[in-house]
Amino acid sequence: MRRSIQLALMLLFCSAAGAQEKWDLRQCVDHAVKNNISVRQTDLQSRFSALTYSQSKSAQLPSFNYSGSVGYRLGRSENPTTGVLEDNNFLNLGMQLQSGVTVFNWFARKNTIESNRLSYEADKQQTEKIKNDISLNVAVAYLQILLAREQANIAAAQVELSLSQLENTRKRVEAGSLPELNAAELEAQLARDSSSLITAQANAVQFLLQMKSLLNLDAGQPFDIATPPVNLIPVDPIADLLPEAVYASAIKFMPQQKINELRILAAKKNVDVAKAGLYPSFTAFGSLSTNAINFRRPVYNQVFNGYVPTGARVDAGGGTFYPVEVPDYSDGSTVVRYFKPGSITKQFNTNFGQSVGIGISVPILNGKAAHTAWDRSKVSLQLQELQKEQGDLQLKQDIYKAYNDATAALQKYNADVKAMQTAEKAWSFASKRYELNLLSAYEMVTSQTNMQRARIQALYSQYDYVFKMKLLEFYKGQGLKL
Repeated sequence: MRRSIQLALMLLFCSAAGAQEKWDLRQCVDHAVKNNISVRQTDLQSRFSALTYSQSKSAQLPSFNYSGSVGYRLGRSENPTTGVLEDNNFLNLGMQLQSGVTVFNWFARKNTIESNRLSYEADKQQTEKIKNDISLNVAVAYLQILLAREQANIAAAQVELSLSQLENTRKRVEAGSLPELNAAELEAQLARDSSSLITAQANAVQFLLQMKSLLNLDAGQPFDIATPPVNLIPVDPIADLLPEAVYASAIKFMPQQKINELRILAAKKNVDVAKAGLYPSFTAFGSLSTNAINFRRPVYNQVFNGYVPTGARVDAGGGTFYPVEVPDYSDGSTVVRYFKPGSITKQFNTNFGQSVGIGISVPILNGKAAHTAWDRSKVSLQLQELQKEQGDLQLKQDIYKAYNDATAALQKYNADVKAMQTAEKAWSFASKRYELNLLSAYEMVTSQTNMQRARIQALYSQYDYVFKMKLLEFYKGQGLKL
């Protein structure tokens, strides 16, 4: 049995050492913030804001547009060059250049640009906030793996101890100095310790899989982390992390506080934009246009058909009136020539037109749309101010809670270390008494179990203390380091 357990322990450490690379916390955090989907989604949102900001700056430039058309008209329609209705088929060409610019609109466009810039900066800080959240989650997962492996090490040492005690007890039972019951109780203890070891190993593997998920790594990909001893993890003195000092630093450096401040500034600019909608705006515009037609109409020879009355009469005097007649002609069968408009170039020059002007738009009565937009922008500003106030209060509460938790964790860790030292001393005495047949196997196993629990509890307390101190360092803006 001893060889089997030793082989299992060897396989455990060999499998950990067989990974291609051991990542430290910095490598894990860098990979997570680069590949995490939430970070990438937030980064895309900031790119949208960048495009909106860029477009609003370009909107200051004058508009300049070209339009052209070509078509063929049939039947009776208006000649675009003369405006006369004609029964003719012709090809129509037209071109137009238009330009416009806002001359003055009470700085609405300028404030819109500034609002979009502030929103873009806020979205960039939102990306940093997500990166911080991911970094903190990775650090928690990293510490969970370290804790699970330390528990596995303690469980493995406990198995070794129980196995050694069982072998010694078995020898004494065979020599007749101890009853068989002692060996049976130690075998039961060894089985329980082996079960605890298997559970601890499974937990370590499970936490490693969770870390892979945070890093967006394939579950089957070889991966392992560096395991620095918890005693070597640097921790600032608790006196350097007083809550007021940490809060003063966090209010300047935490991304969420920067986001709230930028949102307020953007909301103020939006109020100015909405207020500008209550006043007249002035624009300037101009255009160039021309058109031409192309057709060929045949001109036939004229055939005289006689005279036809017009219905009019001429007074010859004395009450005598003579009807007025005019000559009547009709098209013959011979085409004398073809009628065509001038060349395209000449028509473009002849029909070339220009326009320039200044426009004014005065909001008089529009269902209070402008006033409502202004009132809404002011309410939105108040909401952003309340959100900032709430965020600052929550940050301060979180820092004070983290400080109190860290202080309590330090005190608990010191108490658990003393409890562990006491349990180890008690087990040492119990082991010696057991060797002298002054203590039953059950009492010795109970003392060993108490020592095991005290060691695990002290380990929990130590990691809990380290994590809470790291959280305070994180709030202070020192980042995450193990």
